[in-house]
Amino acid sequence: MPSRPYQPLLLRILHGVTGLSAIAAILTAAWTFDTYDARWIDLPLPRLPEIEGIHGTFGLYALLAFPLLVLYAFRQGDRRLAQPDSFNTLTRMSPARPAWWYALHRCTNTTMLLAMTFALFSGKMMDSNWLPRGETHHAWYLTHLVSWVVLVVCLGLHLLMAAKVGGQPLLVSMLEWQFREKDHPKRWPSQIAATWNARHFDTLRGWLAWAKSLRLLEAGILLAIAFAWIIPLFKHP
Repeated sequence: MPSRPYQPLLLRILHGVTGLSAIAAILTAAWTFDTYDARWIDLPLPRLPEIEGIHGTFGLYALLAFPLLVLYAFRQGDRRLAQPDSFNTLTRMSPARPAWWYALHRCTNTTMLLAMTFALFSGKMMDSNWLPRGETHHAWYLTHLVSWVVLVVCLGLHLLMAAKVGGQPLLVSMLEWQFREKDHPKRWPSQIAATWNARHFDTLRGWLAWAKSLRLLEAGILLAIAFAWIIPLFKHP
């Protein structure tokens, strides 16, 4: 009998907070579009002027939790992301092989992080007064709409791949609260320190290994989130 999937407690917490915030932001974004724009589709939702603020609140929750999830994903959880050989696996193997689906699952997880970055960054570039004033022509607003579509598609693929690779047990394992002794919160600082120390940044080989890994992608995502906070500070009122 196959062993029951187990997910680290810290991953479940960060994934849960970010995921719930993102889903709530996705749903309220659709409501916001229906209230203030609705140029392409008119949803059967009541007009709620406060919905943009609600959407922004959930977006802020996601923006605060997401960098922590990124740090975990690229360090303790890097085996769940695209690997150096993932592209070769997808191009040279048959979908009949389980390894092909595992590679696709890892690539989907990585793409989901990029989609979240796109949505959060474009959302922070918007002005909260645009939609109440009826200004739906701004480039960053239209970009944020595109990011919403991308995020919905990537979320759907993320869930489908998780169901394909691990089935219901994998999905349920992300919702459980039981944890093993090695996952106790008191152990988190030492585990994080051990992961960082294992990178060997004191040698040229260590830096080259870092540059060839997904660490550059991690740095790019974190920089994008940092700029999402910094750039609005210099906007003219």
